[in-house]
Amino acid sequence: MAVFLALSAWMTAGVPASADTPGDFDFYVLSLSWSPTYCQDRGRSDRIQCGGPRPFAFVVHGLWPQYERGSPRDCDVGPRSGLPRRLVDSMLDVMPSPSLVRHEWRTHGSCSGLEPSDYFDLTRQAHDAVRIPRQFVDLPDYLTVSPRDVEAAFIAANPGLKASGIAVSCDSRRLKEVRVCLTKDLRFRDCAEVDRKACRNNSLVMPPVR
Repeated sequence: MAVFLALSAWMTAGVPASADTPGDFDFYVLSLSWSPTYCQDRGRSDRIQCGGPRPFAFVVHGLWPQYERGSPRDCDVGPRSGLPRRLVDSMLDVMPSPSLVRHEWRTHGSCSGLEPSDYFDLTRQAHDAVRIPRQFVDLPDYLTVSPRDVEAAFIAANPGLKASGIAVSCDSRRLKEVRVCLTKDLRFRDCAEVDRKACRNNSLVMPPVR
């Protein structure tokens, strides 16, 4: 019996007691999308981000509650009447897509345990807490980089951030996102699973900011 109990405890270590319950998670991932890559794929169908007057570089994809292994999604927060238009519009400077704002609340924000306004306030705070390296604020031409180069630039710009707490996401040749792991009070932290899933390409292209 003792062996069975010990084995059961080992098998369930690190697994949340009640999966996909609002507020039951370990840390956040702030996902920053490289907007020029997204817009190359979407053309001008996303009129604010890709067809509007303002050019975008790194924008917020989302602030995602995470377990040490896996992540909750689409948590049950009761009847959903949709987000107020004013709240959606208030996020468009950092998340330039109304449909993205709504999707992120439904899929990820619902698992935060926060009210929508508090979740998006926290998302903005997370955005403001991560300094974008100066060379990526306005990129006038195509740039070839390695994932390690991008991580190193973010680490240099953000004291306390370590290589084990940031990951670059890519497609076959282009940089897509940078993901930064944060505690619930938005301090940098390690995240082994996120780091393991990072892009392993030797080099990537960053399309220019239009």
